[in-house]
Amino acid sequence: MTNRIARRFAASVALAALGLATPALAQDKILEKTVKIGVLNDMSSLYADIGGPNSVVAVKMAVEDSGLTKKGWKIDVVSGDHQNKPDVGTNIARQWIDTEKVDAIADTPNSGVALAVSNLVKEKNAVLLNSGAATADLTGKACTPNTISFTYDTYMLATGTGKALTKAGGDSWFFLTADYAFGHALERDTSAVVTANGGKVLGGVKHPLNTSDFSSFLLQAQASKAKVVGLANAGGDTTNAIKQASEFGIVAAGQKLAALLLFINDVHSLGLKTAQGLTFTESFYWDLNDQTRAWSKRFSALANKNAMPSMTQAGNYAMVLHYLKAMEALGGNPHDGAKVVAKMKELPTDDPLFGKGPLRADGRRLIPAYLFEVKKPDESKGPWDYYKQIATISAEDAAKPLEASECPLVKK
Repeated sequence: MTNRIARRFAASVALAALGLATPALAQDKILEKTVKIGVLNDMSSLYADIGGPNSVVAVKMAVEDSGLTKKGWKIDVVSGDHQNKPDVGTNIARQWIDTEKVDAIADTPNSGVALAVSNLVKEKNAVLLNSGAATADLTGKACTPNTISFTYDTYMLATGTGKALTKAGGDSWFFLTADYAFGHALERDTSAVVTANGGKVLGGVKHPLNTSDFSSFLLQAQASKAKVVGLANAGGDTTNAIKQASEFGIVAAGQKLAALLLFINDVHSLGLKTAQGLTFTESFYWDLNDQTRAWSKRFSALANKNAMPSMTQAGNYAMVLHYLKAMEALGGNPHDGAKVVAKMKELPTDDPLFGKGPLRADGRRLIPAYLFEVKKPDESKGPWDYYKQIATISAEDAAKPLEASECPLVKK
């Protein structure tokens, strides 16, 4: 009798426990469909126009266009200013992941910051969705299962601009290089392309990030007598160098400026009178086709100063859209960064801005690039009509071949 009572009591306890577990399991299922994305970039300095608050706009557009919030998902977007300092960027990322439960960090212009954050993301098994940082090392020797690069890299820039100018007769180069990971990688990759195509590198000089006075550097470039002065920098550094080069009469004296990384925001800042004739490589332009025009019009209506999107802002939209597509395919948020990135690589990419293209084992998305030239003032039909397309670089040519990759994830 006592044993029967004990058995009944145990069964009733088990049933009660099961009853309590059911709503808890349901709650867990709802929580799994919660995602938090942190946009980490330069919000206030030389890269603020190409990323900054308008990258947050692009990411929020991707969240809306994913359709997941209408399906019951809760997706939050936070933002932070890394001030172009790897330690600041890493501290923000650590706080986000450890305390605020951020799942993915997006944008990260400044290669030094991106490399540091990529290491942290691997350690914490989160995700780095890189659109802003250019160093090809992120998908090369520094690649991880948790990091992807969607938009461009130093290899693409070198292959586009460096190869085109060298083949067009610019067979001697001198570099003005931003003295940190991005500048070093861009000079390295462009030098390799120049020499591979029969050119010579006559020298170069490193300048501090966010330089206001380029006079001594430009004098060295003039003295080199190189046919091409390669600007291995970006944002405010590029526009300052171009403005001061114009004042020094460098182009008028016969040397050509190569803006190895130029954004539409830079051209807007410079004005067509100063920027006309610059040759450069990008993977996105708002006026490429009907889809890019339609999306860019929506973006501009929401953006600060009604700006048109930069290449990196467009990349943020596309990669967050694909990230959320992978989350949905997984049926929820597994809180496992490597698993999410693996699913992103498995699914075909397709978005209105860059079209279709695989996400490779090394984390590099294959997309075409375009060689552009800045229009003359009388060629422009209105605001933001700045580019004319010179050539298309195939997706396969724009990315370093996998067989030459230093990424340990690539099987050879």
